[in-house]
Amino acid sequence: MAAYPQDPGAPDAPYLAFWRERHLCTLTTPRPDGSPHVVPVGVTYDPGGRLARVIADRASTKVGNVLAAGTEGARVAVCQVDGRRWATLEGRAFVRAEPDRVAEAERRYAERYGRAPRPNPTRVVIEIGLTRAMGRG
Repeated sequence: MAAYPQDPGAPDAPYLAFWRERHLCTLTTPRPDGSPHVVPVGVTYDPGGRLARVIADRASTKVGNVLAAGTEGARVAVCQVDGRRWATLEGRAFVRAEPDRVAEAERRYAERYGRAPRPNPTRVVIEIGLTRAMGRG
């Protein structure tokens, strides 16, 4: 079976175009017992920074799972699918609460999804340092 690898820092044009379209995605984080926790999210992809970003509430389970992984970060995956097109990004996730990082994540979210996220004073951003990308755009 083909893996369809991509360079997470320099994907091909169809793959990058697919990540710029408006699609609902999933985020998979490991629970403390090791089982996967999969939830729908909005994701933005920054190949130049080798980052994917997910905005979230500080009290969410996904944020708790990433924090529970400790200083090494959590190994996570984000994925989107549309018919035969699909894309997965993998890497180490860390929770960031710095206002400038949250604002950048909100800006990118608004750019991709065509609307600003609703105000949330307890918003954080899950930043995923990308180590792998695969799929067919």
